[in-house]
Amino acid sequence: MTTAATFTLEMEARLADLLTTFKLPTISAELVDRITKAGKKDALPVILEVCEQEASDRHSRRVDRLRKASDLPPGKTFAAFKEQRLPRPLMQKIRDLAHGDFLERAANVLMFGLPGVGKSHMAAAIGHALVDAGHPVLFTPTYKLVQDLLAAKRDLALPRALRRLDLFDLLILDDIGYVQQSPEEAEVLFTMMAERYERRSILITSNLIFSGWDRIFKNPMTTAAAIDRLVHHSVILEFAEVESYRGQKDQVDERTEATKPRNGRVAPSRGDGARAET
Repeated sequence: MTTAATFTLEMEARLADLLTTFKLPTISAELVDRITKAGKKDALPVILEVCEQEASDRHSRRVDRLRKASDLPPGKTFAAFKEQRLPRPLMQKIRDLAHGDFLERAANVLMFGLPGVGKSHMAAAIGHALVDAGHPVLFTPTYKLVQDLLAAKRDLALPRALRRLDLFDLLILDDIGYVQQSPEEAEVLFTMMAERYERRSILITSNLIFSGWDRIFKNPMTTAAAIDRLVHHSVILEFAEVESYRGQKDQVDERTEATKPRNGRVAPSRGDGARAET
């Protein structure tokens, strides 16, 4: 049975912190003293237990709201990814990013690699992990965000759209080099990057290395300025030695097709001593 003796100073401090978190500063300051003076100190462990449950429920509800607002692909998590596909040092860096320390520095994350190597999946997995920790995240294809910002600019509402993006600790721009931008589109993209510089983090996936970014921003000076802002505080991850998942799947499908029964017989493999037909 829980007694008053089990209500330690650490538990008292924890209760005060929880009540402050609930924005109940007066109760935080007065509760323990008044309960003790009323001779009901035995109730304090139960009160702490209920407050812990309230904190847990609030966190769960917050995570649910954040995930709905994030537009993160629901199946792109660490649990759904075969980590052996990536070199161990690269996977460790990605796991470290999932802790979210880079958000405190407003640092950026840049992922480079060919299509199909897992960049988008890893970006989304980091996003899901950060949402689980209570961070607001937005995942969007770059072309969609650019079109939204361009429409906002035409409606004279670009500042409001940028303020809305400020609500997210991390903005994930998927496939920044997938389409070439018009000068107007490049302008709003650069404006957004400049607004977040040293204030909020951006995670970018791209199949274009920096030398190809003039296709995105058109103007060499704008290209250099965008790269400078992104790289100044950044973690750069290169998926250089990673085989495309789609390429691996095609090879598996071809091998499966080659071993299917033909006229009631299973086609032999080269490893079984069969010679190639000429």
